[in-house]
Amino acid sequence: MNEAISLTHRISVTLFFLIYVIKTVLLLSNKQDVLQRFTKMVKVPEMIVSALFLITGVYLLTLVPVIKPMMYVKIALVLASIPVAIIGFKKGNKVLAALSLLMITASYGIAEAEKKKREKGETVVASNVNGKEIYEAKCLMCHGGDGKSKINGAADLSITQADVATIKTVIMNGKNTMTPISDLSAEQAEAVAAYVESNVKGK
Repeated sequence: MNEAISLTHRISVTLFFLIYVIKTVLLLSNKQDVLQRFTKMVKVPEMIVSALFLITGVYLLTLVPVIKPMMYVKIALVLASIPVAIIGFKKGNKVLAALSLLMITASYGIAEAEKKKREKGETVVASNVNGKEIYEAKCLMCHGGDGKSKINGAADLSITQADVATIKTVIMNGKNTMTPISDLSAEQAEAVAAYVESNVKGK
């Protein structure tokens, strides 16, 4: 459920951002007629996207155990950008419209930077788990030590184009004839995927 909400949040944020980019570009380009038509056309979708953006954002925020300072900055930028945008577009004020877009862009950038930090942290945690030992215990039988064995229809890991995230997903969820390895934690699956990436793939 949380993954679905997170996906909905990302999609709504992207759509929200795109709508404001288009509106700002039209305003700055002095295309008032086109802007009015576009604003009228996206009025309802924009309301839905904005609601989804805020509702899913608040929900996901409740799942965060500790809110970091940069998260407060992101929230402040988003909340401040909305009234600035409303006033800017209503009055046709290019400075306010551009400022609103700048704030939204900054909040989006902060979110992406924080996401990368989390992913990096997860990788560090995974690296402390012995991926080699788990691979030998769970994967060796079908894939072989060099990844080239095709017992039970196993994929040739030495030539796979999958990255660490994709390999981890296959380990956790299975694919084709491979069933999920259900007794591994996300960290253990990440460690195995990292081991495949660095010691099996391309060998």
